[in-house]
Amino acid sequence: MLYTKRPIDMGRLIALTTILASCPVLAQTSTTPAVVASSAAQVTDDGWRYSLGLGVFETPRYPGASVTRFQPAPIVGVGYGRFFFGSVADANVPFGLGAFLYRDNHFRLGIALSYDLVKPRKASDDVHLSGLPDIDGTAHATLFASYNLDWLSVVGAVSQDIAGKHEGTTASLDLMGKYSPVNRLTLTAGPGITWGSAQYNQTFFGVNAGDSVRSELPAYSPGSGIAAVRVTAGASYALNKHWNLGARVVASRLPGVVGNSPVVEKKTQMTYGVIANYVF
Repeated sequence: MLYTKRPIDMGRLIALTTILASCPVLAQTSTTPAVVASSAAQVTDDGWRYSLGLGVFETPRYPGASVTRFQPAPIVGVGYGRFFFGSVADANVPFGLGAFLYRDNHFRLGIALSYDLVKPRKASDDVHLSGLPDIDGTAHATLFASYNLDWLSVVGAVSQDIAGKHEGTTASLDLMGKYSPVNRLTLTAGPGITWGSAQYNQTFFGVNAGDSVRSELPAYSPGSGIAAVRVTAGASYALNKHWNLGARVVASRLPGVVGNSPVVEKKTQMTYGVIANYVF
């Protein structure tokens, strides 16, 4: 979370950054965009900060799915000084614990620990997955950094599975332009990309020999490479200094060896979401 002297800035940040893409909400996958800060306002290390929100999302049931699901998701944020708990802006972490190592008016660097609150994929999600194993939730360690101007944010994050669930490493980079056509309304749009390690891509998009026999899908080993490219568009409206409303649409594409996986039924993944947030 970004902590500012004005509560309205924090609320706009959360409304813009907690809608995730192309995956079950509250689980990190290669198609999730790095979240982007909405303000370059002055930061401070003083005091407690709290926020509560609720979002409703339509996402693919798993990376590469042709079917979607609607899912509500609570949004909780608590911060003190440079420490935070909850949704982690700048880090592509739906729910975690961490700290900023450095912050100024434009640049932020931090670390976060998180755990998937839902499984990224279950065989019961679709008949197409019959015979394939579930992908368990895991713990992640994430190093993230962002550079923010009034009209542009650049966010990078590297995340590693630290619980031995064979989910490897991902690295993401997102650019987000910002524009306010009228008072209280902020529009955002921009591209993003995610790279996945060989272990990550194998877990989410590979089929080993045993799974091939059980599922009747051909064996497949994608190796490391680009796991997703995306375009994100969003809007946030500040009703007052406490309440904010937000919406976001993300179009992701599973390219190359990832997109050619027999697990993938649809290479273009769409996510839609709306959120209401209260800052106090």
